[in-house]
Formats: sequence, structure tokens, C-alpha cells
Amino acid sequence: MGLPDGLRRAGRCLVMGVVNVTPDSFSDGGRWFTPAAAVAHGLSLLEQGADLLDVGGESTRPGARRVPVDEERDRVLPVIEELARHGAVVSVDTTRAAVARDAVAAGAAVVNDVSGGLADDAMYGVVARTGVAYVAMHWRGHADVMDDLDRYDDVVADVRAELAQRVAALRAAGVRDEQVVLDPGLGFAKPGASNWPLLGRLPELVADGFPVLVGASRKRFLGHLLAAPDGAPAPPLRRDHASAAVSALAAAAGAWCVRVHEVGSSADAVRVAAAWQGGVSSSDGAGAHLTTDPTTRPRTIGPPPHQEDA
Repeated sequence: MGLPDGLRRAGRCLVMGVVNVTPDSFSDGGRWFTPAAAVAHGLSLLEQGADLLDVGGESTRPGARRVPVDEERDRVLPVIEELARHGAVVSVDTTRAAVARDAVAAGAAVVNDVSGGLADDAMYGVVARTGVAYVAMHWRGHADVMDDLDRYDDVVADVRAELAQRVAALRAAGVRDEQVVLDPGLGFAKPGASNWPLLGRLPELVADGFPVLVGASRKRFLGHLLAAPDGAPAPPLRRDHASAAVSALAAAAGAWCVRVHEVGSSADAVRVAAAWQGGVSSSDGAGAHLTTDPTTRPRTIGPPPHQEDA
């Protein structure tokens, strides 16, 4: 199973749109917390150019507390089912094996695990049994402690080594390489300057041979970069232009996909990067949301967004 063919051979960097079904997201503050609002938002992101949607029911913002597993499941499963029914390629953002298993049964094609399997020993078994595509992110601890774990000799070398350990553990659990995507974990145990070398040296991560997902969108390190004269970080919604710049540069550096909250500008950015590099191809073939030219926007699928998602 692994990544759907269209997501593996898209001819350009893909765009993953974020659908937070949480009341306490750092980026949107629970704006799409109800299932109907979350589904409408997801359909809107598809219209804006998202190739796949990442649905999460537990905030991983710094300092966030965990939610009960049943509550997380109740948040994400109706949204995944409905988006999949509309033809969307859906990823579930979870660190819990039970939620991942049920999400795959509900139609998720990708499990995006910010813990890389370290938060739940049963996760790799679920991934191996279902054959689902799996994003293993670099992670050192839960949201309430991760900022204390920002200690690296060489952040790029250390992250690559720790991700290599995750790959070895996945292989030992019976997960095939073609199922695996790696994520350097921007912002996780990296509250500030540690993120920039990972972006600047992204080709080193790409050279390790796995698709690489980059999730810089609206993160704190962008807020610090764009700080006001008094030093106050730019708020999340003021970070979207910088996020799109990262999308373009990450695409040019070989990223497989960028995970973003504001899709339209990044959808444009990755197409510019593809054209800039001569990446326009006639064999894009990335499923329902990708067209035959990787520099063009996808066609609309499903019904238009509900009015309550204004």
C-alpha cells in the first residue's frame, strides 16, 4: 500500500492542508472545532490547491495537555469519513495507535505521527498490518516538556541520526520503506534557531532516500523572525507569507510535501519552484486533486464549502 502512486510521483512538491479539529490550536483557536466546520474547511482547502488533508484532534502546541483517546477519536473520525467520501486524500495527525487504526478504517491513507512512534509502542504494528503510509517525525518528548529538550551538537546530524533509529525500528516491525515519510520536526524540541539549519541543509535529509515532509507553517521561529521592533513575535496569522516562502524554498530543496494552514499561497509557491527548476511534466498523475501539469491548480472536487465556514 504505502503512499498512493499519485502522492509519490506528483512531479512537484505536494501541499498538505491542515484541518485542526481542536478547541485550542495555536494557529486558529478552535475555529473549525465542529465536524461540519472542519469538513467545510477541508473542502475549502482542496479548492485552494491542497493535494491532501491532515486531520488532527489533539493539539501539539507547546505546553498543550493530552486529551483522552476516546475524545480524540470522536473528533477526527467523522471528519475523516466525510472528507474521504468526497474523494479527498486524508492523513490523520495522531500519536496513538488506536486512533490511527480506526482512522485508516474510516478512510485515511496516511498516518502522520509527530512522535515517530515513540509515544505509543503499538503504532508500528498498526502501520505494518494496514500497509498505510506513515510520516515519522523527529520528536523528543510531549508538548509540555519539548522546549526543554532543545540540546544538539549538530542539529542536522543529530536529527538525521535519530530519524535513522526510527527507520530501523520501523523496518524491524515489518514496515516497508515505501510506506515511510520522514519529517525533521520543525518546532518540536526546537523552539528557535535550531530550525534554520534543518531548512538550510534540507538536501541532506532528502539525500537519506525517503520522502521528506516539511511543516514550518505559522511556527514560532517564523514569529520570532518577523518580530515587531519591541521584540514581540508576529502572531500566527501574520506568518503566512513567510510560510509560503519556506514552501517555495523547501520545494526547490527537494521536499516531498509541505504542511500548511493557508494553502493558496503555498500551492502557488510549489508550482513556481517546479517551473523554476524545469520540473513541469506531462505525467503528474497525482489522483483526484492533481492535474497533468504540476504548475497548475487542481480542479475542484466535492460540493462547495458550507456557509458556516466563513
